[in-house]
Amino acid sequence: IIMKKHKICIIGGGLSGLMSALIINDPEIDIDLIGNYKKLNTRDLRATAISESNYIFLKQNISKLDKTIFSPVKKINLFYEKDKKINNFLNFDEGKNLMFLFENNELKSHLLSLIKKIKLKIIKNEVEKINISNNEVAFKKGNNRKKNYDLIILCLGSNSKLYSKVVDNREITKNYNEYSITGSVSHRLKNLSSRQYFLNEGPLAILPFKKNLFSFVWSIDSKYYDINNKNILILLKRRLRKILNTTKLKFNKINSYPLKLSIKKNYYKNNTLILGDGLHTVHPIAGQGFNLILRDIKVLHDLIKFNLSLGLTLKDSSILKEFSDNRKPENIFLGLGIDLTRKFFKKNKYFDPIKGIILDNFNNNQILKKFSKVVSNKGLSF
Repeated sequence: IIMKKHKICIIGGGLSGLMSALIINDPEIDIDLIGNYKKLNTRDLRATAISESNYIFLKQNISKLDKTIFSPVKKINLFYEKDKKINNFLNFDEGKNLMFLFENNELKSHLLSLIKKIKLKIIKNEVEKINISNNEVAFKKGNNRKKNYDLIILCLGSNSKLYSKVVDNREITKNYNEYSITGSVSHRLKNLSSRQYFLNEGPLAILPFKKNLFSFVWSIDSKYYDINNKNILILLKRRLRKILNTTKLKFNKINSYPLKLSIKKNYYKNNTLILGDGLHTVHPIAGQGFNLILRDIKVLHDLIKFNLSLGLTLKDSSILKEFSDNRKPENIFLGLGIDLTRKFFKKNKYFDPIKGIILDNFNNNQILKKFSKVVSNKGLSF
């Protein structure tokens, strides 16, 4: 007896789509991965941080994952600026792995090579539309322009028009009126730790992901960005050279993009699910964006595996409802919590004196310190 396989379509060739395909992959499932892989030739200048628990999840569920791509972080220092002085208010340094860093472009290329090795079906085509009522994907070109699936997973970034029929305009949104400046810097510093600086202009994260290379993320007000647009790189160089006390920094090309908060309230419709940045886009201040995505993928993976173990179908099952019920509370709570963190550190002449007192005593409060560490590692699932 030849068992009919379940058919899943994952639309999107970014990290979320590639990881989902590898993790969900199963002998009982046929996966079509649809995406524009030419984008992999464009160098992504960013590095991404994931928690230790998420790194363990990837190791356990992606066969032949290249662990050398991930750089362990055992020390994190946090600073804030007050009266033109940089104050260290919180340190995590316990000799254990706190998180792992990877270069986005390097990991994308590696995941794609793994997908090709296990011969998952890759469709290099563009999706014209999705008919949610009959689970049909229509392509823009080719002979077979329509295909039906048991599950359709959309991993298309934060702004795809394909989401509109799923979300019905139900989402929490906020324009931060800020820009994020990202890039990488070559350096000769020894033992450079991962750091977060809460500067007057906005938070600046330093993420050393290779021996002599670090990535940075600087979030600044739109007005400051507009006024200094032509001199942003000069201002950034001055800041980093002063902070790190060195002039021997080589800056690679930088990118900038506007920041917003977007948290969907509707995760799915019928058998179509949104996953990745399209489900929630949060401020980079806490480095939790991709961690939330990985926790989403883990829950979806567990629910699919459970249905398969019971011999149940994926189509018209309760999987997407259970996924939404499980993940929505944490995604909303942490998304809004990160928003409050951003507000707390934003410069304000009325709250800054109180802020200094709170931060100066934070490192001595072992309960708060332990709580923040656990939430960063496992979210609210602990």
